[in-house]
Amino acid sequence: MTAPGERTPGARARGAVTPGVGAPGASSDVRGYGVDIGGSGIKGAVVDLDRGALATERIRLATPDPSTPEAVARTVADIVREHGWDGPVGCTFPAVVLHGVVRTAANVDQAWIGTDLQAVVGTSISAPVTGVNDADAAGLAEARFGAAKDEPGVVLVTTLGTGIGTAVIAGGVLVPNTELGHLELDGHDAETRASDAARDREVLSWEEWSSRLQRYYRHLEDLFWPDLIVVGGGVSKKAAKFLPMLELRTEIVPAQLRNEAGIIGAALLAAEAAEAAGAGAAGAAGAAD
Repeated sequence: MTAPGERTPGARARGAVTPGVGAPGASSDVRGYGVDIGGSGIKGAVVDLDRGALATERIRLATPDPSTPEAVARTVADIVREHGWDGPVGCTFPAVVLHGVVRTAANVDQAWIGTDLQAVVGTSISAPVTGVNDADAAGLAEARFGAAKDEPGVVLVTTLGTGIGTAVIAGGVLVPNTELGHLELDGHDAETRASDAARDREVLSWEEWSSRLQRYYRHLEDLFWPDLIVVGGGVSKKAAKFLPMLELRTEIVPAQLRNEAGIIGAALLAAEAAEAAGAGAAGAAGAAD
């Protein structure tokens, strides 16, 4: 079944799209492309980089089983082709991603460990690819366009779902691969106790779950002293049921971009990488002259 705001492959996106990135306030022709690779589904869309919003409907395809690098790359290529996109592409991945290389694999095929995400997907789509951890992409999107927009200090973004994904943005700059869901608390990996999956698995009331979140977020406060905490993940739609129960010194708010954040953040990073590469090439050419 296709969720609202998504479409299955078939009808092509209307209108021309122009890859690239521009200054705030530029025309809405400034577009990028983001793909969100998950354990069960892969979603992609064209992104309006001025507004920080999807410029087309998402296309979602099931993650291949087995989810080997080659199979996932082919699925990403199918989605990108359906949108008629031929520019740089940003790809989120549910793992630690260091300089484009996947270092862990919790919910995908173990063959991904040590695989260059940017190279394998880039070869499949014949375009430059920027790979990024999924929580990092979502966190950056919230910082640029969502709940943490215009916050100049330290922002912690957490995604409460199967586990706990985290992103740290300091002065608008992403600190990648923080993996703070795996902090040890009271002898437990934090996400095994405080994730939304733990709430479901143990049939916890909102009050019971909130007490675990209180312990987790207070620990984050003591380590990072953030200016703002943003809570994402599907459960953020029900933020009124648990956020008011938390007693923190830091302002804590629900995410705004929801399940579009990963796509938007990936597209933004890919466009910025392309812009930097272009500037570097121009500088090299000027030096040669």
